[in-house]
Amino acid sequence: MNLTKNALKVLNQRYLLKDEDGIARETPEGMFKRVAKTIASAEDLHGGNPEEWEEKFYSLMTDLKFLPNSPTLMNAGKDMGQLAACFVLPVDDSMNSIFDTLKNAALILQSGGGTGFSFSRLRPKADIVRSTGGVASGPVSFMKIYNTATEVIKQGGARRGANMGILRIDHPDILEFINIKRSEGELTNFNISVAVTDVFIDALRNDGEYELINPRSRSVVSRLKAKVIFDALVKSAWETGDPGIVFIDRINRTNPTPQIGNIESTNPCGEQPLLPYEACVLGSINLSKYVKRPFIAGHLSPPLNPPLTKGGSRGGERPKPNDQIDWDSLSSDIKIAVRFLDNSIDVNKYPIPAIEEMHKGNRKIGLGIMGWADMLILLGIPYNHKRAFRLAKELMRFIRDTARMASVGLSEARGVFPNFKGSIYDTPDMPRVRNATTTTIAPTGTLSIIADCSSGIEPFFAIAYKRLILDTELNEINKYFFEIAKNKGFLSEELREKVIAKGYLRGMKEIPARIRGLFKTAHEIPPEDHIEMQSCFQEYTDNAVSKTINMPYRSTKEDVTKAFLLAYEKGCKGITIFRYGTNRKGTLVRFTDTD
Repeated sequence: MNLTKNALKVLNQRYLLKDEDGIARETPEGMFKRVAKTIASAEDLHGGNPEEWEEKFYSLMTDLKFLPNSPTLMNAGKDMGQLAACFVLPVDDSMNSIFDTLKNAALILQSGGGTGFSFSRLRPKADIVRSTGGVASGPVSFMKIYNTATEVIKQGGARRGANMGILRIDHPDILEFINIKRSEGELTNFNISVAVTDVFIDALRNDGEYELINPRSRSVVSRLKAKVIFDALVKSAWETGDPGIVFIDRINRTNPTPQIGNIESTNPCGEQPLLPYEACVLGSINLSKYVKRPFIAGHLSPPLNPPLTKGGSRGGERPKPNDQIDWDSLSSDIKIAVRFLDNSIDVNKYPIPAIEEMHKGNRKIGLGIMGWADMLILLGIPYNHKRAFRLAKELMRFIRDTARMASVGLSEARGVFPNFKGSIYDTPDMPRVRNATTTTIAPTGTLSIIADCSSGIEPFFAIAYKRLILDTELNEINKYFFEIAKNKGFLSEELREKVIAKGYLRGMKEIPARIRGLFKTAHEIPPEDHIEMQSCFQEYTDNAVSKTINMPYRSTKEDVTKAFLLAYEKGCKGITIFRYGTNRKGTLVRFTDTD
């Protein structure tokens, strides 16, 4: 395998099996062999050939074309055997439920999974507790207990505990929730998001009021100006990066199994909305592996083809391709990856029976991508160019259609998901699929280090920078820029040192303008272009898209306001902003390795 030094460091620290002295006792190839063998063993359940599929899964992973989520790499073939990354647990309005859920969350976190909760069912602070004659302490107080518990769960030293806490915008304690992260050291193991409703957005647009509702009694306790709450939300996000927003009504309009219940929360990075007790296994295709005649080798990229005709690439059929993308290989590998993820559900060892029942009932998988910024560089297309936005839609439509038809193929051999009846697919016009969802775009934190590619659909954070993974510092240097600079004849040792010191190319006149434009970093791209990219991918993604909307330090609260509203208008399912240079000491960064 062609692994970088950084990849080897991460694998050794977090993924390879170790002996009692903490020394790795398997090679990277051995790890992938362990994973491939475990996942292929599900073929015995469906009349397939485990040896044949073990080889296909192994080749796909060792070629670094596809990687499953971190718990699969860590736990496949081990006694723990928990392979899913994303979970949502219910928190009902009783002490039994609150602490039963905390116990279940501890088991999930210990296994390497990330957990999401909606605290919206809990009665507000100072509400009556009839059983004791006392008063309630409110959702935020219980979130603090969950946060403390997460702090002491080390997940075997491999992954940091990660939670998502969500509260509806119409909960009476919404202001306390919105402001909690402005106090340093609070909820450091949580990302938090406000579940914003369409009713609230309408009130905001009309400068009107909306109702706060006590979840215990379902009664209206007060009415507030929507703008007052929205301004508080914007201020906290501008100062700290939290809360984010999830557009909860939009999420439920695309809920594939509404007959089972409503979606209340997402996983920690927001890309996976799930029902209570539901889980999802994720995996990502490395797009940098599917470019022919790359720009860095001296080829000039031709114009992209026109957008797909109405109806799209039906059944995974290849669209009229940009001839620099290997659509055939991509299609073939998507089908193998979908089978890999579906098999993962069958061999997974679930932490509690309720989660197994829900996951096997809906069989949600989330195939996504990484290496998007790499692909654009290899095609010679700037990240925020209209050609990039158009290609994002074409590409994700192709991936969704191909993944969905792969799921149809599996259903013909293995049956549809058990909760199919009453689902959105239970109509003559919809395909009979094996999986209630097939696509998700995750942040791919450490997975992208292993695959030596850019993370998720994010632009490059910098041309050169240092990153910390647990206690290991990694030097990240963009290989493409220096290769292009060498090929184009403008690389010098002085320029190399200057770029590494600054981390960006802005203002460097010795670098051609086209190259500077090609390598714009995350903070040089306007927020509206970040949102446009997220929207393009969301249009053809079953679940949701993890994307950080980067803003420069000079950004104003009005800029945040515009970003939040634009995300709603553009059809996103949620949004997270991060203003560079703001104080996030001790907070859980959303684009870390919770994939």
